[in-house]
Amino acid sequence: MIHLIFSLLLFANTPANPVWLHNFDSAKVQARAEGKYILLNFSGSDWCIPCMKMEQDIFSSQAFLDYAKDNLVLVNADFPRKSKNQLSKQQQKMNNSMADKYNAEGSFPLTLLLDSSGNKIKVWDGYYKDGPGSFVNEIKVATGKE
Repeated sequence: MIHLIFSLLLFANTPANPVWLHNFDSAKVQARAEGKYILLNFSGSDWCIPCMKMEQDIFSSQAFLDYAKDNLVLVNADFPRKSKNQLSKQQQKMNNSMADKYNAEGSFPLTLLLDSSGNKIKVWDGYYKDGPGSFVNEIKVATGKE
């Protein structure tokens, strides 16, 4: 019983992983308020194999999650193709607006590091093959927080 109570207390005090937002305007407000950068990712979650690998290998890694929770506001602009995964019209409109501004070429995956005003700092076009530690280091260098 004591182990169960200890486990529950430990779990309750573990900081949550950062959440991926879908509203860019809200992300800018949050980034300004918290003094963070924005990481905007364009993905095709149900058809783009490199996007799925990016999620699995980079964005779900502990190294990335640990860094992101204190330094980044995460935004995902997803463009699924399967009818069962279609977005609401409002969400699709927001994603299209983000794509018009940041991904006119329609690259997938495309990941951008932005300041809290939405200005580009760094762009990664395609799957990032050098691993999560290197990805985090590139963010640190780009933001001057190395």
